[in-house]
Amino acid sequence: MKRFLFFPLLALLFLSAKSVTAQRKAKSIYARDNLVAWCIVPFDTKNRGPVERAEMLNQLGITKLAYDWREKHIPTFDEEFEACRKNNIKFEAFWLYSGPNPEEDKGLQAVFDVLKRQKAKMQIWCMIGGIKGLDAMSEEEKIKAVARPVQYIADRAAELGCTVGLYNHGGWFGEPENQLKIIEYLKKPNLGIVYNFHHAEEHIERFPVFFPKMLPHLMALNLAGLKKGNPVKVVPIGQGDAEAGMMRIVQQSKYRGPIGIINEDTAPDAEVGLRLNMDGLQKILKSWGDTATLKTYQ
Repeated sequence: MKRFLFFPLLALLFLSAKSVTAQRKAKSIYARDNLVAWCIVPFDTKNRGPVERAEMLNQLGITKLAYDWREKHIPTFDEEFEACRKNNIKFEAFWLYSGPNPEEDKGLQAVFDVLKRQKAKMQIWCMIGGIKGLDAMSEEEKIKAVARPVQYIADRAAELGCTVGLYNHGGWFGEPENQLKIIEYLKKPNLGIVYNFHHAEEHIERFPVFFPKMLPHLMALNLAGLKKGNPVKVVPIGQGDAEAGMMRIVQQSKYRGPIGIINEDTAPDAEVGLRLNMDGLQKILKSWGDTATLKTYQ
């Protein structure tokens, strides 16, 4: 009888060990295979094309791309998808900026057209601006004014199986608390938030307060260094004195989505900027003693 009990017990212990191992792996949101390259298209003095960009990401060991663009990049949208496919890069997100009348926005239409052609189900990182008289409106009026274009974009995205993340940049719209109000007002299942440390200069002190409220809606989080002062400065990861604490809050939460590694103004050459921020991220991981995650960069 004891022998028959032994094998089920052994199997249970084995499964428990596997479960613990899986949980540990799941907690490594800062592992290299969870990084998304961001702000590397217009912010690149080498003006890399789709193929060069995908090859650069391969060399860096980054397997995901969030695509920022300008009007001149529209003709190469399809090439970007093809280059990513050939180089095993996941096209994670597509950025867009629109205004009060998105139905008349040719750039937005170009984005939806390529997503439809490519049958791409992905995140859309959305900024809204250009709403006249917004500052003079009441809070309720602001919510309704911004919610109108957001609703249009979210509905169009839903038709394609895409999600929309409100991007925290740009006046009233860019404040996380206000984005939560828009989400609550619209109640769209495919609507969430993309949070950026490089637009968090005024958020450092209140980040621990609003992050838990934002967490259920958080689709992606992009890292940067933040150096306290007046004004707060955005610096490469690991060169600030605020980002490590904010990163720890994220790490200890239930967030398991992608982590953006950016270039933007970090360096003129996108590859140099990405390397600089990856090195800084590893510096923070080393200070935490997170050897398991550090191994993913070897």
